[in-house]
Amino acid sequence: MKAVLQRVSQASVDIDGKTVGEIGRGFLILLGVSNEDTEELAERMADKICRLRIFEDENGKTNLSLADVGGALLVVSQFTLYADCKKGNRPSFIKAGEPARAEQLYEYFMECCKKRTGKVEHGSFGAEMKVSLCNDGPFTLVLDSRELFGSGQDRH
Repeated sequence: MKAVLQRVSQASVDIDGKTVGEIGRGFLILLGVSNEDTEELAERMADKICRLRIFEDENGKTNLSLADVGGALLVVSQFTLYADCKKGNRPSFIKAGEPARAEQLYEYFMECCKKRTGKVEHGSFGAEMKVSLCNDGPFTLVLDSRELFGSGQDRH
């Protein structure tokens, strides 16, 4: 599972000219799912993201979490995070999760986030979307479950 997380002062996602998800202060998360991902991994990623302390406190230090600032999440599916650009000039997406399984894990990830934070907005899996944001900082992190938690057998 891969996530590009951007700290935002506001973000929204539109489909066919209609806003389907919108937040103020919080995180915009572009989420990619692979065939190797599991519900356990989705839970761990949600926990990690919701606990990240990347909001500034009264001293300007990044010590506050999403909950500390009353922030929200906007989660957008992004299979292109699994693009392989090693050969040629056209990316291969063979490492991206099979759509039905990827959508199930995307939905499960959002449910895990809802248990940890108040507001979770989202786009529509597989839809053509327009994402707008005001990146706060800018502050952007790239999280890869393999780097964070290791491979399947050494995650325990």
